[in-house]
Amino acid sequence: MNLLGIGKIVESVGNIADDLFTSKEEKLKIALEEKKMQTQLMMGQLEINKAEAQHSSRFVAGWRPFIGWVGGITLAYQFLLYPILIWVWALAQAKDWIPKDMTPPPVFDSGPLFSIIVGMLGIGGLRSYDKLKKTDTKNVK
Repeated sequence: MNLLGIGKIVESVGNIADDLFTSKEEKLKIALEEKKMQTQLMMGQLEINKAEAQHSSRFVAGWRPFIGWVGGITLAYQFLLYPILIWVWALAQAKDWIPKDMTPPPVFDSGPLFSIIVGMLGIGGLRSYDKLKKTDTKNVK
């Protein structure tokens, strides 16, 4: 129970006391332990990723390629097909094949998807860099 902010005061005093009585070595030791835990979590996730990639079910092993294909199709539509579609649409309206008041199909809001694609390509790019430099990634600690 936090009566009149007493909980915040006690927490602040505790933080100040902790800062006063914690040495730099202890802080570095804690930071090192946190890094080790983060590394262990990342290695665990890599093992999960490997198991997913080797799974016989397409629903388990195929989600990354699916996102890649969706991203590729979206990029193709956004930057190749849609500009051509708009040009053809304007030509068809000029020839009165399509009514002048009819609007073309909308362009997709693909910003969030592009963030995912850039992330996937960045990860793939880093792996390609590792291979180019012949980095031994099997013994990463």
